[in-house]
Amino acid sequence: MKNIAIIFTGGTFSMKIDHETGGAVPHFSGNDLLDLMPGIRERANLVIHDFGKYPGPHMTPDLMLSLAEKVRQIISQPEISGIIITHGTDTLEETAYLIDLTIDTNKPIVLTGSMKNSSEPDWDGPRNLADSIAVCLSTNSEDMGVLVCLNGEVNAASEVTKTHTDDIETFASLDFGSLGFVENGRVIFNRLPKKLEHLPAKGIVTDVDLIKCYAGIDEKFFRFSADSNTKGLVVEALGVGNVPPKAFHGIEYVISKNIPVVLVSRCPAGETLDIYSYPGAGKWLHQLGVIFADYLNGQKARIKLMLALSVTTKQRELKRIFEN
Repeated sequence: MKNIAIIFTGGTFSMKIDHETGGAVPHFSGNDLLDLMPGIRERANLVIHDFGKYPGPHMTPDLMLSLAEKVRQIISQPEISGIIITHGTDTLEETAYLIDLTIDTNKPIVLTGSMKNSSEPDWDGPRNLADSIAVCLSTNSEDMGVLVCLNGEVNAASEVTKTHTDDIETFASLDFGSLGFVENGRVIFNRLPKKLEHLPAKGIVTDVDLIKCYAGIDEKFFRFSADSNTKGLVVEALGVGNVPPKAFHGIEYVISKNIPVVLVSRCPAGETLDIYSYPGAGKWLHQLGVIFADYLNGQKARIKLMLALSVTTKQRELKRIFEN
């Protein structure tokens, strides 16, 4: 049998109901969880690593980078055929994307989680883990970048996002659709990821802000961010990449402080483009020096900018990293 490493980080996957508070809390270690899943150890030689018992909202960029280093150490071992990471779903897409950008390997790396905890009768953790093992065992999963596998679907870390607060069918690639699916242990891929890229980041610059635009937004949040010595700013613009006039002046102020600004859309799907030229529109922003982030959402663009800033602070090089 192949050797598959599983890194347990916590999340709802590891939780059960605490009878004192009535809410779900992290509880199980990796081996404890596997003991709850009859037959799971028969699929591969599972090598267990306990990284922690973190709820999704407790994961930070620094923890994600530490996890990526753990992944790098394990995946470099010749006897390991692939890695599965269990993770809280609230920040799973950010961790998956950070690992996707920082780990360069042809071996499968799969993130999975659970929308229901182990105290619930419809706990989806066992199926998601079994499907993730199947993905790791499939030779077709090689050279696919980091993958996310839940609810029988396989998505690219660079494309997937959490779309529903509580539904099991929550992770989706809204722009391009899933890469494939798992059915009765068979892994079927329909396409390749749109883009695979690697950033040779040795660290992470965590002081990067994210501001979401809304009708009538003014300059104050942009000025506060710049005056707080942020190292970078991601702006979730309206539509295809436009902001209200006062927000444009706020972005202008940020740029004047030599702080890079990356633009995404607040829409759940679609790319940013400079096709409008009224005040505050995309052409004004691009001419100002704002960097457009293609199809990335705000949280992913922030991860990418934090890593990119550890490589370079030069505007031209940052623009190349995002717009190439």
